[in-house]
Amino acid sequence: MAFTKKNEEAVSPVIGVILMVAITVILAAVIAAFVFGMAGNIQKTKVVAATESRVNTSSVVVTYQGGQDAGSLTEISFQVNGANATITAPGSLVTVTDNSVHTIHAGDALPVGTSIYVDASAPGKDHVVGIGTFNDGSTQVIIDNTL
Repeated sequence: MAFTKKNEEAVSPVIGVILMVAITVILAAVIAAFVFGMAGNIQKTKVVAATESRVNTSSVVVTYQGGQDAGSLTEISFQVNGANATITAPGSLVTVTDNSVHTIHAGDALPVGTSIYVDASAPGKDHVVGIGTFNDGSTQVIIDNTL
């Protein structure tokens, strides 16, 4: 009976060293990208909020809740199912049209706690999006919900 010794090493030492060097180089490149600013400017997220709920089969109410950056919010516009929502007055029924946008200015027409009724006549399928514009020119989705 002859016994032979089998090589049971999973990875050779040379391959192990190559893998360790590759990991070190990748880690150094990622750290250098952040240290030297090569990652670019990452825009800070604004903190404002709104809530929405269905009040009946034909309307959704959107309530502006304010937030840390409420003072820098200059306007809010709404879309329902991808179409621009025309706001006629705060708290009134919003009708959806494809060719016009009416924004609500937060300074006088949309104080914190104001509710706006949006015409949304497809319960469970209406996609309502509120987009805020801030005084630094940036925009951000404030609410995005399907009711």
